[in-house]
Amino acid sequence: MELRQLRYVTAIAEHGNLGRAAKSLYVSQPALSYALKRFEAELGLRVFDRTPAGVEPTAAGREVLRAAAEAVAAADLVAAVAERHRAGQVLRVGFEASGAGELTTRARAEFAARHPEVRVVPKRFDWGGEADALKQGQVDVAFVWLPADLTGCRSVVIHTEPRVVGLPRGHRLAGREAVSVVETNDEPLMWTDKAPRAWVDWWAVNPRPDGSAPVWGPQNDNVEEMLEQVAEGAAICFAPQSMAAYYARPDLAWVPLTDAEPLRVALAWRANADTPLVKGFARVVRELASM
Repeated sequence: MELRQLRYVTAIAEHGNLGRAAKSLYVSQPALSYALKRFEAELGLRVFDRTPAGVEPTAAGREVLRAAAEAVAAADLVAAVAERHRAGQVLRVGFEASGAGELTTRARAEFAARHPEVRVVPKRFDWGGEADALKQGQVDVAFVWLPADLTGCRSVVIHTEPRVVGLPRGHRLAGREAVSVVETNDEPLMWTDKAPRAWVDWWAVNPRPDGSAPVWGPQNDNVEEMLEQVAEGAAICFAPQSMAAYYARPDLAWVPLTDAEPLRVALAWRANADTPLVKGFARVVRELASM
């Protein structure tokens, strides 16, 4: 069994169609179909059922594919570790939007001052992407906005902050000192399908304190798109308080939410990658967070 075969079947599972999978893998469809037949013959079982629309995993195939995906992820992690060592001592720090506020930047700067031989590389992600990037080995440690799936990771909550509502400058609520979530019930709310649904619902406060559901507004792929649509009046957004400073704009107003659970930010790292650099960075973060 070759890693290439595992990459092939995981791509087929992802796309549900041999043609689309072949295109993503830059191989011909006949070659991919032949590779799948050989793989199934080697295993002695059918991994996919063929359907008019494409392919669907069999009951046995679903378990095989889960194991294949884990093997591919492990191989990618090996490559990422090797690349990091080829590049010298590097610590890649993931974060989302404003991260853990000022703590994010202070921690990187303090760690770099204590370890001048290490290059500290910030890596920004959107909408919960920092947790997946951490588990996939794209970063060594990350400031993760909770809730998040941190299976296989170690984590410690190091920061909390209130949430605010982002509004266009002329909005009826823009001049208020504070706003209840319920007062925004009729306002279209920005959201994204790029993040896990539980994450989206938590940020949207769904359900609302009165049991109602949000009015879903436009979708967005990143912070900049979200704020642009809020500024033009297409919708409102919920965000951590630090975004009011980090993403200040003359056409936006940020108003505290009185009844939304505060954001918790965890520092997280993979349990199987508890390196001296990661431990050192975690130590710096804890020290700064306790001040």
